[in-house]
Parts: sequence; C-alpha cells; structure tokens
Amino acid sequence: MPAHITRPHTVLAAHKITTAEISDDIRAHHPDHPRLAAILRVLDNCGVDTRHFTQPLTADTITGTADIAARTGRAFTDALTMAEQAARTVLHEHSLKPADITGIITTHATGWAVPGLDIHLINRLGLNPHIRRTALTTAACAGGAHALIRAVEQALLYPGSRVLVVAAEVLSTSYNHTDTGIEHMIYKALFGDSAAAAIVSSAPLGPGLTVEADGLFEHVLPDTLTMYAGRIGADGLHFDSTKQASAGAKTVMPVVCDWLGTRHVDTPVIHPGSKPIILDTATALGMTEADARHSLDTLTAEGNLGGVSVLRVLERTHDDPPNDGAQALMIAYGPGFSVSALHGTWTN
Repeated sequence: MPAHITRPHTVLAAHKITTAEISDDIRAHHPDHPRLAAILRVLDNCGVDTRHFTQPLTADTITGTADIAARTGRAFTDALTMAEQAARTVLHEHSLKPADITGIITTHATGWAVPGLDIHLINRLGLNPHIRRTALTTAACAGGAHALIRAVEQALLYPGSRVLVVAAEVLSTSYNHTDTGIEHMIYKALFGDSAAAAIVSSAPLGPGLTVEADGLFEHVLPDTLTMYAGRIGADGLHFDSTKQASAGAKTVMPVVCDWLGTRHVDTPVIHPGSKPIILDTATALGMTEADARHSLDTLTAEGNLGGVSVLRVLERTHDDPPNDGAQALMIAYGPGFSVSALHGTWTN
C-alpha cells in the first residue's frame, strides 16, 4: 500500500517586503559598493516581487547589528510560532486530534535551540509522548522534500501511521550587511520566512499525492561541500554559495532522469530556489514555464522559502489540481548540492 501526502498549509510571516524596499536598503547601506549598479539590476530581474519577513526590515536582527545570540534566538522563536500555527491548522483541516498523530518530522536550518522544534511542538500541540520523531536541522532548502521522504518511509513501515511533517525557516536571519558579495546581495532579495505542515498517512485523508516505496530518491553530488553552505559568525548566520551553484540543477538532473527511467511526469513540484533552478529542472523534464507555474508563482510572490518551499508549491498545486491519475514529481535541492525527490500519483 502506498503512503499518502495531504494538502499542506503554509503560514507566511507577517511583514511583506518588496524588492524595491530591499534595493533601497542595499543602496543606503552600500552607497560606494563598486558593483552596486549591477547588483540592483540583478535584483530587479531575480524573479521575486515580494517576500515575507517575521520582523520589519529595519529590525536590529535583520538590517541592524544584533549579535549571533539575538539573531538566533529571534529566528527560532519566530519559526516555532509559525510552525505551531501551521501544524494546528493542518490538523484542523483534516479533522485530526493530537492523539491521532503517530509520528512527527520537523525541519529547520535557521534558529538554533536545544530542545529542538520537534520537542517544542510535541509539548505545544499535546502530541503523544511516545510519538516517533525525527528532527532535521541542516537539510535547509531540501528540508521539506527530505522530511516527506522520511515520513513516507514511516507510513510504509507502520500501517495506520499519521505523520505530521512541519517545516519552518526564518531565512531573513541571514540578511546581514557584513556580507557584500553579489551572491549575498541576491539572497537578501531571494529569501523569505514561513512555515508549513502536512500529514503523511498510510490511508488517504483526502486528495493528494500517493507515493510507493520506489518513488523516493536522494542523491548528493560528490565534492560539492562548498557549493551551498552555511557559516556562523559572531554577527549571525551567513549563507554562502559558489559560482557553480547556479548550474547545480542542470548538472544533477541527468541523474534524476536516470532514476525516473520510463516514469512520466505530468505535474512538477519544483523547489523555487531561483528562476534558473526552476527552469533548468523543468527543461530537463521536457516541461515548460506553464507547467512550472506554481513554482514560479511562489518565487514571485514569496521568494525562496527554504525547506518550506516544496510544501508551498504543493499547496498551490491543490488550488489548481491536475487530473486524477496524473504523475507528479516533487524535487528540492540543498547543501552542498543534494537532491531529495518523490514521484507519485495524484488522486482526487
């Protein structure tokens, strides 16, 4: 019997920030940057119009000089608040009580805390203290897809499972004016804050994606430790990447296509890491911008939401569902350059 992934629910952070506001902020803080004109042009064409931050752009933990303790504490507190809201909503939408949940898998890479997000949510939601739990803390942009893979495995292994998957990211915590490289300036405009939750179950709870054991895929490109990488400094969390990172999806998609073999893809659920990432993935699958519209729309309206992204794209897919029986591929990319993917069948 396959596992079933329900419609996710996404919570966007409270403060909507426009790309024009980001550009003005960069212009004000870096008026003498030798590549300022080029940076502003790139930001205008990055494919993101708005994104949501948990704090105002002027907050000390975003554009100010807050230290690592203040930034990290703020990021985790905000992530937990959004995560709890997303989890409560998805339980309500599927008429589930806390006692019905047999497992919890959480993912977040922004904000450090011990106990982690999983333990906090078990306490806040009143989940069974014997619940099976997995906490992912460094999967980053691949986190949502990676968490779904672990949840599907749990649902396949334990009949009767109802696994709560929760992803939360406060990527605005990496918005730091000590980072002046052009890639860092792009991330200032690219990233947004959010949380999302979904249920993966042994029996269907409604429309969604059904996944068999052979529909799970993980791959790490060798020698890519620095392609995407986090870095901790006294002034907070920083996110670095190399020039090769922008071509990572194009590089790895032949491996993904080999895994797919003769399996068809009608509906792509692509991590909106950037416009090139979306389009390179779609092209390798023989698909168009129209096919990838939910990923592109997410990028435009909300930016790159990190591990939350594929859950948000899946939620948009539910709003415009494919035909019953359509074949879907969820795929996300993470550090250094890793891939997590699920292939399944859409059921209405």
